[in-house]
Amino acid sequence: MSVDWELARRIAVKVAGEEPLSQSYLGNSLHSDFARFTPQAEELVSIETGLFSKDGKARAKVIDRAGWIDANIKSFQRLLRPILVSENDEGRAESQLTKKIAATELGLVLGWMSRRVLGQYDLLLAEDEDRDDQDYVYYVGPNILSVEKKFAFPPQQFRLWLALHELTHRSQFTGVPWLRPHFLTLVNGMLDEVEPDPERFKDGIKYLYDERRSGRDPLGEGGLAALFASDKQRGLLESVGGMMSLVEGHGDVTMTRAAIGYVEHAPRFARVLQERRNGAKGFARMMQKLMGIEAKLAQYQAGEEFIAAIESQRGNRAVDIIWSDVSHLPSLKEIRDPEAWMQRVPAI
Repeated sequence: MSVDWELARRIAVKVAGEEPLSQSYLGNSLHSDFARFTPQAEELVSIETGLFSKDGKARAKVIDRAGWIDANIKSFQRLLRPILVSENDEGRAESQLTKKIAATELGLVLGWMSRRVLGQYDLLLAEDEDRDDQDYVYYVGPNILSVEKKFAFPPQQFRLWLALHELTHRSQFTGVPWLRPHFLTLVNGMLDEVEPDPERFKDGIKYLYDERRSGRDPLGEGGLAALFASDKQRGLLESVGGMMSLVEGHGDVTMTRAAIGYVEHAPRFARVLQERRNGAKGFARMMQKLMGIEAKLAQYQAGEEFIAAIESQRGNRAVDIIWSDVSHLPSLKEIRDPEAWMQRVPAI
């Protein structure tokens, strides 16, 4: 598998489009605000969860869309490094075509996402690279400004609220020793299975046709990735889905509680952004389906419901027992059936 990274970046930046607010006076306060709110959010999250980063203090970085694209291309390069192949002269024509196709797909996806993402914790770290260039909490300035303007959000409150969300994820992946390695093991397992398989492609097309004829959504379980996945990949996708449902559900619960007394408008922020995601139409709706984002959002909601269910029987922070051992991690099936998880994992 090879990617023309330069082409991917050019396409992504083109799709990302202009950022009219990024050079305005409105953006001047972003850097100072997030430099202040990031450590505050880190402290509030630690108090709420009991999780403390083992990788030092969080660092904020306000970037534009091109900066977000660059950061994620670096992450993809780290992730794909084990399976990237070098081409020899004999296969040069085919490999160049493959590289350009992969670059086009990646560029379109990154460009589209760069227009919507507000913040992100960079969890894909490389041990052989300079740590100072990694482990950032990113805030995509133009998109934050656009959302604040469109929905008349009070900037100070909205920015602290965003920081709470991203710092919750950093506390999870740097405060639970096994979580990041386990996630990378699952992802690398899926990448190891990436091999062109015409039969699997034909089966996927047939399934797509049959499901559409029956009035069902063939992309509802995870988009194109799930549609053309092998049996082993589907199993790994289930494991990743269970883990990310828990992480996102725990993240939303944590930021909601940590915001009390600090972010008066937090309920409105959450409601408006959920309506924004659910109300996507046209091309945006199609992209969400193809990329499996709609399925992921449903899984994340299930993650919140899972936490509510176990806390109703075991009290607040019942989730803490999960962080103590990777075997306590719920499967996607258990996320949807909390009773099954509680029968398997005893209370503290």
